[in-house]
Amino acid sequence: MSEESGVVWVLLRGLSRETGHWGEFPKLLLRRIREQQPGAQILMLDLPGNGVFHRDTSPTEVPQMVEACRQQLARHGVSGPVHLLAMSLGAMVASDWIARYPGEVSAGVLINTSLRPFSPFYRRLRPLNYLTLMVLSLSRLGYRQREAKVLGMTTRLLSDPEAVLDHWVALQKQRPVGVRNTLRQLLAAARYQASRLRPSAPILLLCSKADRLVDWRCSQAISRAWGAPLRLHEHAGHDLPLDDAPWVAQAVADWLRVRRMQGLATGAWH
Repeated sequence: MSEESGVVWVLLRGLSRETGHWGEFPKLLLRRIREQQPGAQILMLDLPGNGVFHRDTSPTEVPQMVEACRQQLARHGVSGPVHLLAMSLGAMVASDWIARYPGEVSAGVLINTSLRPFSPFYRRLRPLNYLTLMVLSLSRLGYRQREAKVLGMTTRLLSDPEAVLDHWVALQKQRPVGVRNTLRQLLAAARYQASRLRPSAPILLLCSKADRLVDWRCSQAISRAWGAPLRLHEHAGHDLPLDDAPWVAQAVADWLRVRRMQGLATGAWH
């Protein structure tokens, strides 16, 4: 399989979120990456306990989430190495996937994530927001009130937040994520420890300096430890693909273009 045809990009969302929360981002991303990879395709997967799997029990270990995603890929008939783009908890899953099955991943884009052992807990999930997430999970607030609070914690630049909120509420009514699964996913995120070794696959890190959920310096620490390029957005919130989808898509396309130019120069782009 060449880099320019047949590439499958797998998108993974974060804590208690599902494929529907990507919004219009996948369409925009596909247009940009096809400038460098004309035959590229996008496949969005739900973590167990979210989306189409909301009735399943969420694992409390990230490696178990990896296995669930690998099984989904097999059911979709995808066997070749894939590109991963993932955010938050999904990026932890991507990190573990790359570390344990290097032959299955060609490249990875990790967005607004944090990994032990590179950052302390108080930066990985800021204590006040950790408490807020716990309270929201246990509260008796209605769907709209809960989702409005999550939206306020994770976004800063939306032009029409009410429309996004309407969509999120509809998703929760259709495929609700239970309290138990949310807490189990929080536990998985809190206990996960990534490998200190530099991944065999090329990695791009994207993060938001205005992220109120995870400190942007967590991505900086990963970048330094792994020698991976880091792009910073000055104003977006934690949900960077929702706050500024064009910026994310362009950052990925720019990274692919640089890799393609380097690969052509060395004969490694194949």
